[in-house]
Amino acid sequence: MDERRERPPLIVAVLAAIAVAFFAAPLLALAIRAPWSSAWELLSKPEVRTALRLSLVCSLAATLLAVLFGTPLAWVLARIEFPGNRIVRTLTTLSMVLPPVVSGVALLLAFGRNGIIGRSLDDWFGIQLPFSTAGVILAETFVAMPFLVITLEGAFRTADRRLEETAFTLGASRWIAFRRVTLPAIAPSMAAGAVLAWARALGEFGATITFAGNYPGRTQTIPLAVYLALETEPDAAIMLSLILVFISFGVLFGLRSRWLGALTGGIS
Repeated sequence: MDERRERPPLIVAVLAAIAVAFFAAPLLALAIRAPWSSAWELLSKPEVRTALRLSLVCSLAATLLAVLFGTPLAWVLARIEFPGNRIVRTLTTLSMVLPPVVSGVALLLAFGRNGIIGRSLDDWFGIQLPFSTAGVILAETFVAMPFLVITLEGAFRTADRRLEETAFTLGASRWIAFRRVTLPAIAPSMAAGAVLAWARALGEFGATITFAGNYPGRTQTIPLAVYLALETEPDAAIMLSLILVFISFGVLFGLRSRWLGALTGGIS
């Protein structure tokens, strides 16, 4: 192995160490300031348990929607060449880099009571998405689905298509070949993408508070509860923040290689 890779120049090592400290210091501060002795008491409060339950329900629902609609979208982007392919890919992953409050405003203009889609939903079906639990799920799906799409697109691109062609020659339909050949091959990537999407949905704040508001028991998820608790009960805010930190760290630590592989293999 090249020694330059094993022993970086001193200045490089120092700068890298400063960068690591920059990311670690805020998380370490959370752990140090956390009221560990009263953690259970804080987390067992009714309003906290309600926020936790709502967060789990909404994030899991958003993940299911991401899988349902993101899987065919990833397949199309990976397998079908059509005019505007790059534009569609960019459009469907744009919410990853948009300021969350911008995503919330865009959702309001689209699905609000006077939005271009929301007006029809209200007039025809009596469905009002803003400031509702369904609105939370919609906002979380909007920001989380791109993580699944990118992961699955990479998996579809790298899957061995000769196996599908063999299934076709044996008389399998396209759906049977997908269900029995392609889907098992990409199952690990689908699981990884779903977990990433779930973690992103669980931590969503900006789009949710803009589009769905912050109503306890209806739209107040963990991140929103943290925001509210910062003013009234900082200890509870710290413990809830640590829950999100632990979940996010575990997801990224466990799936880092698969996620990076999707980024390098899926966008080409």
